[in-house]
Amino acid sequence: MSKTNSGEPVLKVRHLTTRFRTDRGVVTAVDDVSFDVYPGETVGIVGESGCGKTVTSKSIMRLLPEQVTIIDEKSEIMFEGENIARLSEKRMREVRGDRIAMIFQEPMTSLNPVFRIGWQLDEALRYHTKLGRKQRRERAIEMLKLVDIPNPEKRIDEYPHQLSGGMRQRVMIAMALCCEPDVLIADEPTTALDVTIQAQILSLMNSLKEKLQTAIMLITHDLGVVAQVCDRVVVMYAGRVIESGPVADIFRRPQHPYTQALLDSIPKQGNKERGLRLATIPGIVPSLWDLPHGCRFQDRCKFKEQRCVDGEPVLEDGPDGRPVRCHFPLDEARHPQHLAGRHAEGA
Repeated sequence: MSKTNSGEPVLKVRHLTTRFRTDRGVVTAVDDVSFDVYPGETVGIVGESGCGKTVTSKSIMRLLPEQVTIIDEKSEIMFEGENIARLSEKRMREVRGDRIAMIFQEPMTSLNPVFRIGWQLDEALRYHTKLGRKQRRERAIEMLKLVDIPNPEKRIDEYPHQLSGGMRQRVMIAMALCCEPDVLIADEPTTALDVTIQAQILSLMNSLKEKLQTAIMLITHDLGVVAQVCDRVVVMYAGRVIESGPVADIFRRPQHPYTQALLDSIPKQGNKERGLRLATIPGIVPSLWDLPHGCRFQDRCKFKEQRCVDGEPVLEDGPDGRPVRCHFPLDEARHPQHLAGRHAEGA
């Protein structure tokens, strides 16, 4: 699935740092995060809960409460030649939902329960287009057809509670795509759905990406989803990017011990029959209030050495030429079993 990037990225994130004011003081939730998203590709942002994935996406969309949020002055979120991190709220409202759209994790709480589906689809079209009422309704029905909702002429006049979870998520996708955005941010779009519906939603997103050439930024903790739909992967840990690269390279030859631990945690066919237990990562993600000095993964890493305690590694090219934040990135000499390609079938 991985492709060669050409041309300019549609979204360029540089040194994104997001802090929150709290009763205990200011805490940094996203720390110096940089990555690109190119037209027509899907970039997965992965990591455990609390690693900064959702804060990153909401920082890009400017959906965090301004009263408690500080986006560092060095942060750049470049979209169509503008640094949207510095746009006025009025100008950001013109971009948000039109050129950059977002699908949220739980459609039942994202859709307004007291308004019909058609009204909620119409809202974005009313704000961002000059279409008349009849044209907007036709466009809404067209979008429901595009996301494979049966009998859209009837469904458009129903309320969210009258639809299944999978259909509500399809409505959310239709709402996000109705203005044909250049970038679609999907925050855990399949978490609340059963496996069959998950597969349908992922297949739908992939199909729509091909049809509309929309770039997708997929926030997830599910590496199976990443293997299925992503072109490139950005791995985050404790608010920082620790590795990135094409999905096939990440799965076949991870360079960071944390990435390898995530891959080892994927259930594998036949392990139960062979009496093998599911691998886990010891410990927990460190508190943002009490980050360890040096490498943030050190307390959970089986390759920890004194250098990991003494100083934090920088993000630089590792043995494979891909960026990795590790003093001792995994290579053939240190960890030859990585070359077995045991995860490659997922990519």
